Amino acid sequence: MYKKEVIKHDGIVESVTASYCMVRILQASACSSCSARQLCRSSESKEKLVEVKGHYPTLQVGSQVTLVGSVRQGLRASVLAYVIPLILLLVVLFVVTNHYGEQLGALAALLALALYYGVLFLLKDKLAGQFSFNIETN
Repeated sequence: MYKKEVIKHDGIVESVTASYCMVRILQASACSSCSARQLCRSSESKEKLVEVKGHYPTLQVGSQVTLVGSVRQGLRASVLAYVIPLILLLVVLFVVTNHYGEQLGALAALLALALYYGVLFLLKDKLAGQFSFNIETN
């Protein structure tokens, strides 16, 4: 049997409630581990707060933990956030531009993206159930 591929992020517990805990992670770009990152200035990292649903009575604020999620979830999130909007943008841009001109095509493409991300925002609670992390204590 194949080992399930996972994404791991080290983090620190910020708060704990009965139904979830908030974990602060440092999200780093791929080149942040490069030894030349100080010189090239292209590496970036930012802190993110991640809500992990579940009851974790043994965790305390300040505990170091590891968030674990599946690679499949990461790929699905990338498709929803980047691939589908790009395809939508290009299709709307070309179709509307061919019939109504460049200005209207650009406007329609931007409106289609705004509508798409608005729908994603409205569905965020439903989507949150499909994208979740588990906690491993260190």
